[in-house]
Amino acid sequence: MKICLISFDFWHYDEHIVEKLSDKGIEACHINIGAFTHKNTGERIKNTFSKIFLGKNPKHHKRQSFILESLEKIGKQDQILVINPEAIEESIHKKIREYADRNIAYLYDSMARNPATHLLHYFDTIFSFDDNDVKNFGFEKITNYNYLDHLPAEKQHPKLDLFYITSYDQKRLSALNLLINRLLPMEIKFEVYMVGKKGWKNKLNQIIDQKNIEILKFGRKKIAHHALPSYYKNTKVILDLMRADQTGLSFRIFEAMALEKKIITDNPTIKTYDFYNPNNILVLDKNFRNVKKDFFTTPYEKLPKEVYDKYTLDHWVNTVFKLNS
Repeated sequence: MKICLISFDFWHYDEHIVEKLSDKGIEACHINIGAFTHKNTGERIKNTFSKIFLGKNPKHHKRQSFILESLEKIGKQDQILVINPEAIEESIHKKIREYADRNIAYLYDSMARNPATHLLHYFDTIFSFDDNDVKNFGFEKITNYNYLDHLPAEKQHPKLDLFYITSYDQKRLSALNLLINRLLPMEIKFEVYMVGKKGWKNKLNQIIDQKNIEILKFGRKKIAHHALPSYYKNTKVILDLMRADQTGLSFRIFEAMALEKKIITDNPTIKTYDFYNPNNILVLDKNFRNVKKDFFTTPYEKLPKEVYDKYTLDHWVNTVFKLNS
C-alpha cells in the first residue's frame, strides 16, 4: 500500500504519522510544505522585497508547485492525507485528487479559525478534532494523538509544579496573567516559556502585569519538537490554554497522557472524554478560583490500558487509513 501525507509540518507532529506507517510496512512519504526553503540568499531577498513592496509572496506559489512536483515523482497513491487543507490552493487540490484513490483531510484547526468550506468536496473523508465542526459540518470526529512512548510517573523526578510554553496570543496571555496571580500566593514552582519575535514583547504590558512579565522566559526560536518531552518530564502539571474559536484538544493533552502528567486547562470539552479524571485534570472555572495547592501535591491516577490505547498514534493511524478493516 502507498500512502502520502501532505502538510505544513511546522511543529513536526505530522512526521510521526509517516514513521508509524513505515513501521507497519506501508510505503509512506511526506510532502512537507513547511520544509520548502529558498535555494539561496538571493531568492530570499527577492521574496522579502516582493512581500513588502508588491504585496505578493513568491514562496507561497513555489510551495504549491513543490506539492505537484513531489506528486509527479512518487506517482499514484492508494491514500493521500492532507492536514489543514486551507493552506493549499484549490487548483492544487484538484490535482491532488487525481493522484489519490482515497483522499482524506484532517482539520486540527477549527473552521472558524481557518475556513475550508470551498475545499471539502475534494475529499472522501474529513476528520476533525473540533466538536463544533463535527456537529455543524458532519465531519468524522478524531482527536490528536499520543505519539510518545509511555513513561510512568514514578520513573520521573520533576522539580517544577507547573510548566507552560506558548507563543503570543492575546486570549491565552490574558488567561495566563489571571492564573499567575492565583498561583503566586500558593508558592507554586512554575515556569512559563514564551516563543516569538521581539515585536510582540511591547504588547505584553497591555495584557500582563509587570510583575508577571518578569517571571516569563523569552526565546526567539521555538523549542525543538524533540526537546519538548524533557521540559514536560520536569514538571508535575502541564498548563493548556485554548486559542479563540477552538474546542478541540491540543497535543499537550496527549503528551501529558504519555508522561502521566496532570493537566490544568480552560477547555471544558475535556470533561466529555473517557480519560477525564478530576484528580488528573483541573478545568478552570470562570475566575480560576478553583485552583488549589492540593492539586499539585496529590499523585497522578493511572488510566486504564484500554482507555490509554484509544489515543495512541497506532490507533489513530489504523482509524484514519482503515488499516484494520
